[in-house]
Amino acid sequence: MKIGDKVRFLSEVGGGRVSGFQGKNIVLVEDEDGFDVPMRISEVVVVGEENYDTRHVVEMKSKAAAASVVEQEPEEEPADRPVTFRRKPEERSGGDKLSAYLAFVPINLKELTDTRFESYFVNDSNYYMRYVYMTAEGNAWEVRATGEVEPNTKEFIEEFGREELNTLERSCLQVIAYKRDKHFMLKPAINAQVRLDPVKFYKLHTFRENAFFEQPALIYTIIENDVQKVSL
Repeated sequence: MKIGDKVRFLSEVGGGRVSGFQGKNIVLVEDEDGFDVPMRISEVVVVGEENYDTRHVVEMKSKAAAASVVEQEPEEEPADRPVTFRRKPEERSGGDKLSAYLAFVPINLKELTDTRFESYFVNDSNYYMRYVYMTAEGNAWEVRATGEVEPNTKEFIEEFGREELNTLERSCLQVIAYKRDKHFMLKPAINAQVRLDPVKFYKLHTFRENAFFEQPALIYTIIENDVQKVSL
C-alpha cells in the first residue's frame, strides 16, 4: 500500500485514496470531500479502478450468490420430464413386400358437390418409406409434400378444393424404402406418375369402402406386393 492507492473500508461504507501514514498501523484516507480519515491499515484494502463503494461489493456478492442458487437448482423430476420413448413400429406377416397408395378422402361425402378433400400417403408394408409428392404444370414439376412414413401407417398430405383438381391431374410419387436398426432386403426406388381423373371426384360411387379409412376413399395404387401398378 502506498500514497495514491485507491482503497475501500472493510468495516464500513466508503473509501478513497491514500494521502499518508501515521506510524506503522494508521493510514490516512482522503475521502470524496477532501477530508483525511485515519483508519487502521488492517481495516482497508487496496482496490483497482472499479467502484470501491462497499454497497457495490455487497450487491455484486448478492448477485453471484443468486446465480449460484439458480445454477444449483435440482433437475426436473422424472415424472415432470416430457415422454420421449416411442414404441417401435410393429411388423406384420407378408409386410416385407412393398405396398403403397395415394388416397383421396372427401371431408363431407353427403355434400359431394361442395366438399373439400384430403389426400394421404398410405404405407402398407413393414418398411419405412420416404416420399416426395409432386405435380406437373407443362414440363415443370412442383413439390407439394415430402415426408417419412412409418411402417403400416398413413400420413396426411394436404387438403384441397375442387378448384385445385386440374393442378393435381399429373402427379408423381418418388419413394425409397428401408428399415431401421435391422437388416433388410434392398428394394428398388419407386418413381411413379399418377394421372388423376377430375371427373371421378364428382361421382359418389368412385369413393369406396377400404381397409385404411373409416369412410369411403378414392385410392390409387402406387405399388402392391412389390409390383408397381402405375405407369412411369
